[in-house]
Amino acid sequence: MSHTELVERYYEAIDAMDADGLGAVLAPEFRHDRGDRTIEGRDRFVEFMVEDRPRTDTVHAVDTLFRPEGDDDEVAAHGRLFADDGEELFAFVDLFTVAEGEIVDLRTFTK
Repeated sequence: MSHTELVERYYEAIDAMDADGLGAVLAPEFRHDRGDRTIEGRDRFVEFMVEDRPRTDTVHAVDTLFRPEGDDDEVAAHGRLFADDGEELFAFVDLFTVAEGEIVDLRTFTK
């Protein structure tokens, strides 16, 4: 599976609340950094996304996926998060690091 396919499956799993699908694309040592928190470990991240996330009635609309030139391990995603009633909540940029067919790191930037 390509790096961009892994990222696409990541968003699909989150939007579907698919814990198994999400865990399948993340490395055990996965780390997520965003402005308000850092979550360490695949199991803790999956638990947070499925059980502890403040809003689960959301859909990610990814406008652009790209691989920075000269960096074989990164995928950047630009998109918007919508409530399932269609309200746009915010724009985001996610920077994924992929190694050995798994996502190992994610940095999220929101507007």
